[in-house]
Amino acid sequence: MIDHLSLAVRDLSASDRFFSVVLETLGYRRLVARAETVGFGKSYPEIWLNARPDMAAVPAGAGWHVCLRAPDEAAVRAFHAVALAAGGADEGAPGPRTGAQTSYYAAFVRDPDGNRLEAASFPRPL
Repeated sequence: MIDHLSLAVRDLSASDRFFSVVLETLGYRRLVARAETVGFGKSYPEIWLNARPDMAAVPAGAGWHVCLRAPDEAAVRAFHAVALAAGGADEGAPGPRTGAQTSYYAAFVRDPDGNRLEAASFPRPL
């Protein structure tokens, strides 16, 4: 199991603003704020943003792809809408998807640094 992930960002303040509103749609909140890093989570920091002001822009089609679990389809839609309103780029509108083992509902965006973020809601077992 993964404990946490860290993303390098060029502008920590801008990324903090973006991730604060986007992650809130999935139940995350800012738990730690320091000069060079910000941590988000539900009860402990699971997603860290680390300031790397000299980092080159992430080329199109590169960067991280992080999928975050959404509680339901409404949260996926909110994640996508809020991300776009906050300056994210559309990478796939909310809708049904077919995975290797199940169908699910997801949306994709790119953050200000070009990392690809996904919110996905999976069906509950019968």
